[in-house]
Amino acid sequence: MPAESDNGPSFRIGLIGTGYIGTTVGGEFYRHSEATVAALSDIDETARAEAGDLFSVPADSQYSDYLEMLDAEQLDAVLVGTPHTLHYEQINEALDRGLHVLCDKPLTTDAAEARDLVDRIEGGDQTLMIGYQRHLNPSFVSARERWKESDRTPRWISAEVTQNWIRRFEGTWRLNPGLNGGGYLWDTGSHLLDAVLWTSGLTPTAVSADMDFVDDDQRVDSRARLTIRFEEGATATVSTFGDAPCTREHIHMWDDDGAVYLEGREWEPRELVTVDEESTEHRPYVDYRTRQTKADAFVEAVRTGEEPPATVRDGLRVTAVTEAAYEAARSGDWEPVELE
Repeated sequence: MPAESDNGPSFRIGLIGTGYIGTTVGGEFYRHSEATVAALSDIDETARAEAGDLFSVPADSQYSDYLEMLDAEQLDAVLVGTPHTLHYEQINEALDRGLHVLCDKPLTTDAAEARDLVDRIEGGDQTLMIGYQRHLNPSFVSARERWKESDRTPRWISAEVTQNWIRRFEGTWRLNPGLNGGGYLWDTGSHLLDAVLWTSGLTPTAVSADMDFVDDDQRVDSRARLTIRFEEGATATVSTFGDAPCTREHIHMWDDDGAVYLEGREWEPRELVTVDEESTEHRPYVDYRTRQTKADAFVEAVRTGEEPPATVRDGLRVTAVTEAAYEAARSGDWEPVELE
């Protein structure tokens, strides 16, 4: 639990990485009435100094080595906003020191590592939340309730996302598979896969895939086309296109009574549309005024001991499907999704 200060309870957060996630989600903690950004770490001196100024973190609480920060500072939790392949080590180092963790997606880029974290978290009392923001998006929450609160089950799903990802991130870590884990599917595609898996509540069992790669080692994909089989008998087709002129997202989920559509452009809130058995569209009211930030949800989960909106098991499901998809694209065969 957060320590008490002279002015009342204070949730002391340390930032591991001060890039986009570190500064945007870090800003949510900075503005939170019960939290403070107490320390930060980044290997880039300029980024450290800029984030320090942004969040009023004194110079002696800014570190080039996150391990030094973890050992020197009195923290309650950390925000991990670093390249994907670094997450597993950084999460474990924080957990080893008794800290709670909010980690950006994906949880890890290795399913065995993800299963290890599931065992560790589900057997303990620390909070590990994954930064899948659709779990806090009222349109996706409302769509998920369609199946949670009835005996209906999704039967057929199609989902796609486009983005000018290749051109935008050329020369950055996102196109370095040693840091990203792969290509577009590991990056923005991770959000799309999570939306399909979490909103539907289905259990993935196998994946087939083909991909277009932009590197000779066939690790960085610009396009991916997946078919996912589920234990419940449903199938999903998922397409990601990282060399498009703009960002659009479309998710269509059909059951025996109709469908749910979740659609949007760029990073605006997604629109929820339902389709009935007569093919009539309905646009239910979605109240975005009650939407929590990631910082809100994380602090609440730590204080109450309840599960966070995006759990370590949610992270495992996405990692396991993604790993199987890359294997399927290279083998040309169906690959099993290993959740246990």
